[in-house]
Amino acid sequence: MTPLLEVRDLDFAYGDVQVLRGVSLSVNAGEIVTLVGSNGAGKSTTLRNISRLLRPRAGTMVFDGHDLTRLENLRMGSYIASARAERVKNIERGLTLFPRLKERIGQLAGTLSGGEQQMLAIARGLMARPRLLLLDEPSLGLSPLLVRTIFDTIAQINAQGTSVLLVEQNVYQSLRIAARGYVLETGRIALSGTGESLLANSEVKAAFLGA
Repeated sequence: MTPLLEVRDLDFAYGDVQVLRGVSLSVNAGEIVTLVGSNGAGKSTTLRNISRLLRPRAGTMVFDGHDLTRLENLRMGSYIASARAERVKNIERGLTLFPRLKERIGQLAGTLSGGEQQMLAIARGLMARPRLLLLDEPSLGLSPLLVRTIFDTIAQINAQGTSVLLVEQNVYQSLRIAARGYVLETGRIALSGTGESLLANSEVKAAFLGA
């Protein structure tokens, strides 16, 4: 199977500070893949390189057969729903996934709670009907109840056909819903495997789960 997204030997530095060292990961169509690790391990930097907000020093990144280091090769318009009827349909999908947003339909985004803003960010990401949804710390700052809701909704989005690359510090919840996962330590991939196997791994338990 050819991965939908494949990252190989990704290096990145802020000036003289090396942040990523040979990071390799992949996401197959239909999967939730999570990248976990401690604060400062390089998780968000990895995602920002994949989304082209940063430019890597070395490495390759291929999405759906397209080289992400050459943006002119991407047919971005083909991934964006522009018809009004389609936009309305996608808005309705977001409100169905997040009923709380429907209750806040007339409220300004900046006045929503932290959890509601996370829901809105995910719903906006789904507006383009992406084949791959990139999520950076969607549980950050949320109450335990909302954390569970967010992760269950991510699993639901995946079940509807959207692949997900999830960057998270909440190791238990993210591995619970993931098909596969990678553990990032000081800019390197230290462990990888199925979500289930990583949850059972003694190193992961000791480092992240307090066991």
